[in-house]
Amino acid sequence: MWDFDAGRPPSAGNVAQLAMDFEVSYTIPSACADALRSGAADIGIIPAITYATIPGLVILPDAVIASKNDVRSILLVSQKPIEQVETIAADTSSRTSVVLTQVLCQKLWGGAREMRPMAPDVDSMLAACDAALLIGDSALRLDPAKYRSYDLAAEWRKLTGLPFVFAVWALRMSALSETSRDPDPATVLSRSRDHGTEPRNIATIARLWSPHLQLSETAITEYLTQHIDYTLDPENRAGLELFYRYAAELGVIPEVPSLRFYGLAARQFVG
Repeated sequence: MWDFDAGRPPSAGNVAQLAMDFEVSYTIPSACADALRSGAADIGIIPAITYATIPGLVILPDAVIASKNDVRSILLVSQKPIEQVETIAADTSSRTSVVLTQVLCQKLWGGAREMRPMAPDVDSMLAACDAALLIGDSALRLDPAKYRSYDLAAEWRKLTGLPFVFAVWALRMSALSETSRDPDPATVLSRSRDHGTEPRNIATIARLWSPHLQLSETAITEYLTQHIDYTLDPENRAGLELFYRYAAELGVIPEVPSLRFYGLAARQFVG
């Protein structure tokens, strides 16, 4: 998440300038959402579902976390067929994934299940419940041969024919009225995304994170290049809008939010 800070606009090729133009903090998306809600941060990557619950946000449209097919890092695992699952232990660190699970239960798997918050330890989760919702590293490290595994993005695609958007970058509209400082955040974010997804930088990320994640460099590279999509193209936007509609039908959010986007070249908002 970012706070506006005094600084110079970044040059086109120098994305490292980001740290000079913004005060940058690192945390999980759910905590970013809380910081935007409280005004502690101006820009943050947030679970897609929380955009519908925080007033006064606009989406920075040129960078999201989405999946066109299977995502690999959001899994429902069980030792019995999904039709026999009655209770689900949920790692609640991703609010969007929890709601997506509820939508899939209602729309694809025959009805609501009991969701129980639990720490992300698959053995403990399955000892207490029929299935476990695993998110992030714990899902990527899972041995798929040991369990029945349902990739939530792939299941959403099966249900809707659309991709799924897990997280969006959002900006507090009031932050722009509180400061007249440059640089333009949408431009910075777009350049940062392009820089980070260059093959040489993906390779660096894989090399540095492989020992921490206990995953091979090949697995990390494949995940970042084949399972994650970083743009809010028309297909991804349609998937996001449908997700909000289904979430509203379940009563998880009060209403379907209007999608407001921050213009790339000027401080303007479009719906």
